[in-house]
Amino acid sequence: MDNHFSLIPRIINGSIAGIVGVTCVFPIDLVKTRLQNQQAGQILYKSLPDCAIKTFKNEGFFGMYRGSGVNLLLITPEKVIKLVGNDFFRHHLKTPDGQLPMLREVLAGGSAGLCQIIITTPMELLKIQLQDAGRSARLNVSAENGKPSSTATVNPKLSATKITLDLLRTKGILGLYQGCGATALRDVTFSAIYFPLFANLNKLGKRREGSDQAVFYHSFISGCAAGCAASFFVTPFDVVKTRLQTLSKGQGEQHYSGIIDCFRKVMVAEGPKAFFKGAFCRILVIAPLFGIAQTVYYLGVAEYLLGLQKP
Repeated sequence: MDNHFSLIPRIINGSIAGIVGVTCVFPIDLVKTRLQNQQAGQILYKSLPDCAIKTFKNEGFFGMYRGSGVNLLLITPEKVIKLVGNDFFRHHLKTPDGQLPMLREVLAGGSAGLCQIIITTPMELLKIQLQDAGRSARLNVSAENGKPSSTATVNPKLSATKITLDLLRTKGILGLYQGCGATALRDVTFSAIYFPLFANLNKLGKRREGSDQAVFYHSFISGCAAGCAASFFVTPFDVVKTRLQTLSKGQGEQHYSGIIDCFRKVMVAEGPKAFFKGAFCRILVIAPLFGIAQTVYYLGVAEYLLGLQKP
C-alpha cells in the first residue's frame, strides 16, 4: 500500500457515515422488515404508512428504533469494511496507467460486499429479531383470540444480548451466521452494482474548487441514485434473507430450510410479487442511507478533524 491510500481517515469517515446514515433511516428499515416478513393469510399491515402508524401507536417512538442499538454498534465496522474495502480494491485493481476498467470496478465492489458479511450477517440477524418482535407478538395474539390485537406487547426481556447468548449456547458461533449465504448473495450483488454506478455518476458532477472531488450535493444525489437502483435489483435476495433470518415465526407462518427452499415456497404460496415486498421501503432506506454515507465519506470530515489534506 502506498502513500496515496491513507487508511485511518477513511476508517473514521466510514464510521461517521454509517452512524449518521442509520440514525436517519432506521424507522423505515423497521417497517421494511415487517412488511417483508408478512406471509399469505397472515397480513397485519396493508401498506408502508399503515405499518408505520400501527407500530408507532402500539410501540411508541422508541418502538420505531427497536434493534437500532445493535445496528449502531456494528454499523461502524460494517460501513468501514464496505466503503474502505471498495476504495482498497479499486486502488489495487488499477491498471499500470491508472485506469480502472468497468469489469474491475464491479470486481472491487463485489469484493467489498463479500468482506462485509462477517459483520453484516450477525448484525442483520439480531436486528431483524428485534424489529419483527412487535409483528410476531401481534400475530400470535391474533391466532389465540381469533382477531388481531392492537395492544400486544413485545417481551421486555428480549434484547440483542439475550438473543446472542441463546444462539451461542444452542448453536455455537455458527448460530449468529444463519442466513449467511443469502446475505452474501444480497450484499455482493448490491456492492457490485452500487459502487461502479456511484463512481461513474459522481464523475459527471461539478468539481469542488481546487479539488477533483464532486461538490457535496452531487455526491449525495449520486449516492441516492445508485442506492435506489442497486437496492431495487437485490430486493428479492433481501426478502429471502429476511425470511431465513427470522428465528421467531408467528402462528401458522412458513419455515424454510435454505435459499432455494425459501425461493420455491414463497413463489408457490405468494407469487412473484412477494419477492418485491418492502421494495419501496428498501429504496427509501438505502437511497438516503448511501447518499448520506457517501457525502459524509467524501466530504473528508476525518481529514478536517485530523488536520490532514484530503487526497
